[in-house]
Amino acid sequence: MNFTVRGQQIDVTDALGEYVEKKFSRLEKYFDAPPTTDGSVTLSTTRGLSTVEVTIPLPGVLLRAEDRSEDMYASIDAVADKLERQIRKHKTKLSRKFRQEGGLKSLFVEQSAAEVEVLEAAEDEQSDELEVVRTKRFLLKPMDVEEAILQMNMIGHNFFVFSNIENQEINVVYKRNDGKYGLIEQE
Repeated sequence: MNFTVRGQQIDVTDALGEYVEKKFSRLEKYFDAPPTTDGSVTLSTTRGLSTVEVTIPLPGVLLRAEDRSEDMYASIDAVADKLERQIRKHKTKLSRKFRQEGGLKSLFVEQSAAEVEVLEAAEDEQSDELEVVRTKRFLLKPMDVEEAILQMNMIGHNFFVFSNIENQEINVVYKRNDGKYGLIEQE
C-alpha cells in the first residue's frame, strides 16, 4: 500500500516520511492482497499541536483516522493504532454479517474461528465505549443508535443521519473531538 505524505505548515523530512511508511505498512497484514488504492497522510502543526490525518479508500469502505498531540511521532502512532482497531472491527463485523463469499469480506485476510472469537470478545468490550455523552434535539426524522455509529465509522464520516427503529424519527449521530459519540434527536 502506498501513502502520499504531505505537510501543512511543516516540512516532511525523510525521517518523518520513513516513519510514516513503517507505521502504516503494518496494516497490510490485514489484507489478502495489498490494496491498489493509495492512502493519504496529512501532517500539520497548529499552535504547538501536531495533527495527523490518514484516509485509506478501499472498495466499499473508507478508513479514516485523526489525532492531535504535542509530539508528531506520538500522533502517528495513535493514528496507526486507531486504523488497526477500525480494520479489526470491520473484519469482525463483516465475518458476522456477511457469511457469503466475495464482496467486502474478500478484502480482508480470513481468520480462524479462535481469532474470530477473540475479536468478537474485544468488540463486545469496545461496544461499551459507544457511549452517547451529549444529546441535542433538532427538527429531523429517526434508526438504531449503535448500528448508526458503526455505519458512521465504516464510511469514515463525522456524522450519520438515520431513521430510528425505536421511535420512527430521523436522528443524527456524530463523533466528538474527544473520541466519544453524540446523538441529535428531533424535538
